[in-house]
Amino acid sequence: MKTVIIEDEYHSREFLKTVVADLLSSLSLVGTAGSVPEGVALIEQVAPELVFLDVEMHAGTGFDLLRQVSQSKVRPDFDVIFTTAYDHYALQAIKFSAADYLLKPIDLDELQTAVQKVQERRRSRVDDNVIDRLLQSLQQPGTEPQNITLATSDGLEFVALTDIVRLEAAGAYTTFFLKEGRKIMVSKNLKEYELILPPKHFFRLHNSHIVNLNEVRRMIKTDGGYAILSDGSTIMISPRKKDDFLRLVAGR
Repeated sequence: MKTVIIEDEYHSREFLKTVVADLLSSLSLVGTAGSVPEGVALIEQVAPELVFLDVEMHAGTGFDLLRQVSQSKVRPDFDVIFTTAYDHYALQAIKFSAADYLLKPIDLDELQTAVQKVQERRRSRVDDNVIDRLLQSLQQPGTEPQNITLATSDGLEFVALTDIVRLEAAGAYTTFFLKEGRKIMVSKNLKEYELILPPKHFFRLHNSHIVNLNEVRRMIKTDGGYAILSDGSTIMISPRKKDDFLRLVAGR
């Protein structure tokens, strides 16, 4: 994949250049840039397939760059892997759009995994409009998302939050249980989704389960306490979560 790096920190830029050259043979680095204007010009010139993009630069952000590129004559047809030292910086918008991100200092295993996901997504030839959805999310700060994009081995799934009944952890993977009995497995852990799903509607009832509070049908106090959901599933309630859960369901 034709790849560019847009990063204003010299050492971070050089680190990524070295990694791409030494460890990521499937990538072809065709340019680097150190600012938003340089990055826009580079993208328009070389038409990359993958962009490593710093979130916060000295004179603007990676989101500013994407806005400018989206308004240029060249329609963006590339995937983005964000790099950031700010784990709170618009990560909800990034995750809901199905873009990937890496926290600095960058972990090599996570970097390779992110690149593999991009490759799988491009092979599936899914017209996913990741950048469009990301920019739409950023234009509506403070609003609750209505949908979530899930990257699977087959491509992307666009799921309405109201269709989610519960989430179940399986090591580094998470299974989404949807209405009408559908299941979707994704290669992200449950903690990721605990951080981004609206807490008004989703609650981590147990170490391995997040439930949609709108889908809770009964709460049974015997045997330590458990919840029965609309799909008939029975989920144990962690003792330390019980008071918070009762407060939330009582207020609905």
